[in-house]
Amino acid sequence: MKAAPPTVSPTASPTPSLPPVIDAATAAALATAGPTPVPAGGPTPVPAAAPTPVPAGAVVFCDVRWYLDGRSGHDAYLAGHIPGAVFVDLDRHLAAEPSPEQGRHPLPSAAAFAASLGELGISEHDAVIAYDDSGGMSAGRLVWMLRVLGAEAALLDGGPAACDDELAAGPTVRPATTCAVREWPTAALADADTTGTAGELGAAVVIDARAAERYRGDVEPMDARPGHIPGAVNLPWNGNLDAAGRFLSPELLRERFAGIGVGSGAGEGESAAAPIVYCGSGVSACHNLLALERAGLAAAGTAAAGPARLYPGSWSQWSAQPDRPAAVG
Repeated sequence: MKAAPPTVSPTASPTPSLPPVIDAATAAALATAGPTPVPAGGPTPVPAAAPTPVPAGAVVFCDVRWYLDGRSGHDAYLAGHIPGAVFVDLDRHLAAEPSPEQGRHPLPSAAAFAASLGELGISEHDAVIAYDDSGGMSAGRLVWMLRVLGAEAALLDGGPAACDDELAAGPTVRPATTCAVREWPTAALADADTTGTAGELGAAVVIDARAAERYRGDVEPMDARPGHIPGAVNLPWNGNLDAAGRFLSPELLRERFAGIGVGSGAGEGESAAAPIVYCGSGVSACHNLLALERAGLAAAGTAAAGPARLYPGSWSQWSAQPDRPAAVG
């Protein structure tokens, strides 16, 4: 995919019915419920009383394993995956080509993303349950991308280890289909200038989802310079998980975010502005965005504040621009 700024839309996307994170039992119930026929006018409305919304289309498991250390996620998928799961390549399906100007994992254009989904056999009516074996670090990117477009998607808490089914080897191929193009909503994105100004002026909480040693600038194994965006606070993505690698409860997540000033805006020191989240390349930051939604803080205070935002270029873009400052410590 050509690395170019993604087309965006000022129109808000519909809110998905599925929660951002689901357990294995809920995933299994969805998968066995079967699709609801889609009428010409769109998906069938879900009754308000339904405890688990039934998707209008198929339920598609997506294996999004990807490793920072260079191991092949595809090889891991072929060795064993949840039965019926398709492999989603983070670099090919969920990002445009990397560049110093756009970062290591720029968002693909809306048309390119829709084409990738269609290639994988996923339509706009389907519900996606995504997983990896790294606590949701890479799968969270797919889930956030789909949810921000109003599509039904959820992260499988615990990954394949949480499922009772025996893993299947080899590839799963779904028939290719078409997927409607939905533009990226501007309200869910922040660029470098907006992020830098928010950090400098304290207009919004800017969250760095990377490991503490990268935030401090002690090490920088991948990007042009060490450090972080001035004014950003560090909240590593894996702190959203407990010792077993499962998501913290919404209550514990709210406490975690309140510790950096993100909340309803009613508490002392809490910002009512929507936070901006970044990481190294816009991947693990999505984990924090899903955690915010799970905690009931996706709007970070008031509806007028808009949703929490992703800075897609993240540190890989920021650090490659020598005129932008870097803070350490």
